Amino acid sequence: MSCWQTIQDYALRSVGYGERLLPRDDFTLCHQFTLIGSGLIWNVYFGALALCFGFFLATGVALGKASPAPWLRKPAEWFVFVFRGSPLFIQFFLAYFFFITLNNTEIAGVSFRGAFDWFTSAWLGALVVLFLNTAAYSAEIFHGALQSVPRGDIEAADAYGLTGWPRFRRVIWPTMLRLAWPAYTNEAIFLFHATTLVFFSGFPAWQQKGDALYYANYFADKTFNPFVPYPILAGYFILLTLAVIGVCAVVNRRLNRHLPQDRRQRLKLRLRIIR
Repeated sequence: MSCWQTIQDYALRSVGYGERLLPRDDFTLCHQFTLIGSGLIWNVYFGALALCFGFFLATGVALGKASPAPWLRKPAEWFVFVFRGSPLFIQFFLAYFFFITLNNTEIAGVSFRGAFDWFTSAWLGALVVLFLNTAAYSAEIFHGALQSVPRGDIEAADAYGLTGWPRFRRVIWPTMLRLAWPAYTNEAIFLFHATTLVFFSGFPAWQQKGDALYYANYFADKTFNPFVPYPILAGYFILLTLAVIGVCAVVNRRLNRHLPQDRRQRLKLRLRIIR
């Protein structure tokens, strides 16, 4: 079988297109690059959606944490504390068994059997956990940036007659994002790396349609040689990290476009041989 045929057969296998059965022997580098790359689709799916939805929840939680009202501040503080204080690996297991329990629960004669089937699958259940986890970490970043918004900016907005939502949307929120963006970029990178934990969580891979680590582990078990599939996996994630940094750098330039050239913060990738 040619490499091109292998790509046609397995490039989209992780999402249900192509060959149904995994190769059993005669593993080539093309097999490993193709299938691990196919599994990376799920890692991108988990990371991108969790990051997008978590961004908005994190903004709301950061505002709640900064609120003087205890009924808003306390729930936000506890949300951040619980998800930042417990390991993500444990959160996956607790969430999986929580959804399993809900799926077999009957309350006051109302049965929930089957109502949470989707949540017991990795594509939704694991996504919910990653979404809540990154929202907690991002909320702490945004809260710190919110507290660092220069008082002069707020006073200038008041002088222009901006109050309430217009002041937040046009002055406070953009400044908060500009201050938080370098740290938020790190959180985005860590989130994409954390998607590999889905393979170890309780959420099953249906019909051997797993993520990149699932296929890397499959080849390592079959060939008894972990020094080929795992470096391939690492290489894919390095490329993914570079892509995330590139996208975040574009957003960072947009956030800092109003500043003088010498005051603009730039996201830089620095390779350090000695820490």
